[in-house]
Amino acid sequence: MLAVSGKKVLHMDRQKYYGGASASMTPLPELFTKFGLPKPGEKYGRHRDWNVDLIPKILMASGQLVKLLIHSGVTRYLEFKQIEGSYVYKGGKIYKVPANEKEALSSSLMGIFEKRRFKNFLNYVVNFEEENPSTFKGVDPNKTTMNELYQKFGLDQNTQGFVGHAMALHREDEYVDRPCKDTILRIKLYIDSLARYGKSPYIYPLYGLGELPQGFARLSAIYGGTYMLDKPIQEIVMEEGKVVGVKSQGEMAKCKMVIGDPSYFLDRVEKKGQVVRAICLLNHSISDIQGVSSGQIIIPKNQVGRHSDIYVLMLSRTHNVATENWYIALVATTVETSNPEAELEPGIKLLGPITEKFISIVDQMSPKETAEQSQIFVTKSYDATTHFETTCDDILDIYRKITGEDFDFSKIKQEVETTD
Repeated sequence: MLAVSGKKVLHMDRQKYYGGASASMTPLPELFTKFGLPKPGEKYGRHRDWNVDLIPKILMASGQLVKLLIHSGVTRYLEFKQIEGSYVYKGGKIYKVPANEKEALSSSLMGIFEKRRFKNFLNYVVNFEEENPSTFKGVDPNKTTMNELYQKFGLDQNTQGFVGHAMALHREDEYVDRPCKDTILRIKLYIDSLARYGKSPYIYPLYGLGELPQGFARLSAIYGGTYMLDKPIQEIVMEEGKVVGVKSQGEMAKCKMVIGDPSYFLDRVEKKGQVVRAICLLNHSISDIQGVSSGQIIIPKNQVGRHSDIYVLMLSRTHNVATENWYIALVATTVETSNPEAELEPGIKLLGPITEKFISIVDQMSPKETAEQSQIFVTKSYDATTHFETTCDDILDIYRKITGEDFDFSKIKQEVETTD
């Protein structure tokens, strides 16, 4: 975005590969080596066919990241394919998230009377237009709370749970006490994204997320930017409290601002919690969504007596991230106890037999300062979600701090294409 906007960009990465914390491990032995395990055998097929993301996240088809990719032009270097299903966990079972009238009426997630109420709620959301008060139907979206809107349509706690967490993608329940406009727009985004490609509202790049930074590197080069991998950062040079350069291997690159993830600025961030993730290699699909080669399952916190949702994402050969008949599953959540791996158990149980499992527990870091004086802009760590919406909020916040204005999405008219 900055290079396209005319700024001169130098990207330095201490790693030998693109993507940092969210890199794709390829070939497969790279993943085993990273977690200190012996190299895998022949049962996994051709090792170079594997592209295992350390932090897999899917994209909302009409979401912010897709629009940013279109704006930057990086989509010319990427191919996307839709995720086949979007599911929610309830009472020990997995259900497809209904997102239109037909699915609402046929879903076993709700009783017959609740289906009608949910259908009316969906119709209201679909017809809602932020700039057209006639579509508000007596609701003030800037004052009426989401809880009051739920009550207006008579939705029960179960329906509120999957609407808020599996459609609006809220991570907490405090949203019900806030004005309903934000949640309405989130649900509209989910429905619009689903309508764009069909089976689910999500898409994913072929060959994994490692393709994103590589695409940005190619695009940045066109606009005069420079990418340098395997380049250690030795010192951030400051003068009168403001950054003026970065030292590496005896050289200094002068600059007016620096942007980076928390691992480069440990003295400027603070710990906000931890995320536990399990990357699992399976030789079968998840039984409850048999016949589907990719999908996201959200386990709302109230279904398993937690304070945080659990996220499950399954990928396969369909997205060119594994060999034939093999699957990659990620289970992730925010740590709440002294036994983080045990907290993943509700999601792990859904997977069935696991051939190999890689566990990581990482700190969630956030910047301690606004960067107005220092001009050092630090991003937040990746959270436990398996989608990019929260990450995009952070990107846009950084953009706002750098430029002094909000990013204008209205100028983006194109759509991203997906393969069949």
